[in-house]
Amino acid sequence: MPGTSGDRRWSASMPDAYEQYLVPVVFRPFAEDLAARATALRPGRVLELAAGTGALTSILLTAAPSAEVTATDLNEAMVAFGSARAPGAAWRQADAQRLPFPDGGFDLVVCQFGVMFFPDRVAAFTEVRRVLAPSGRFLFNTWGPIGTHGFESALQAGLDRALPVDPPRFLRTVPHGYADPAVVAADLAAAGFTVEDERELTIEGRAASTADLATGYLTGTPVRLAVEERDGGPAVRATVIEEMTARLGPGPAVAPMTAHIFRAASVPRRPV
Repeated sequence: MPGTSGDRRWSASMPDAYEQYLVPVVFRPFAEDLAARATALRPGRVLELAAGTGALTSILLTAAPSAEVTATDLNEAMVAFGSARAPGAAWRQADAQRLPFPDGGFDLVVCQFGVMFFPDRVAAFTEVRRVLAPSGRFLFNTWGPIGTHGFESALQAGLDRALPVDPPRFLRTVPHGYADPAVVAADLAAAGFTVEDERELTIEGRAASTADLATGYLTGTPVRLAVEERDGGPAVRATVIEEMTARLGPGPAVAPMTAHIFRAASVPRRPV
């Protein structure tokens, strides 16, 4: 859930909680998978969008040490945190819909769980195509429906119970709001891409503590601000932890997490 053009609501304190509680359990396993797929393409110049705290960035730097990695995020707090965590990359604050890079400057663009946040995905994908070399690739993942993510569906159940009149819908509508592969493929096609590979991947997440996982979501993501906007306080946290514990146990908690992975290539431009 990196800071992207679709959600600017990230305070300076959120990256710490995001990194401590969520990255090891939810994001690092998928970052390892995406980095392996990226490395297999033997990239020389890599651009990462919505890099967040650098979970994928740091693995890429190790897996592909000869590649030049440029990591970007819309949010200044994420860029500051990520540049300290993965200093081997060149970090830039950037909006995915208006990338500050020349045409054809990269042979691989990667994005881990960020495309769901872009307000105009076709515009962002069109920018990706612009900055890719003709033989370049676009590699990214998206979450499946919220029901296929055991941790986040349990969290949402807790929020629904704690705030039944107006529960926060961030998880349903943003991270899990771009879960239809056919819609993603259509947006890619509209931006001039063809899907070379699309697959579903389910990984079993393991959290040492359900309470820590709830803390990560409630303090390290925009869910925090959604709860604050509804004047939610400690009682909401207590109810969420109670509901998550009832569904997952106190910890260690194990749950499946499903994502879709896409690799796309530019459709050759026709001569004018």
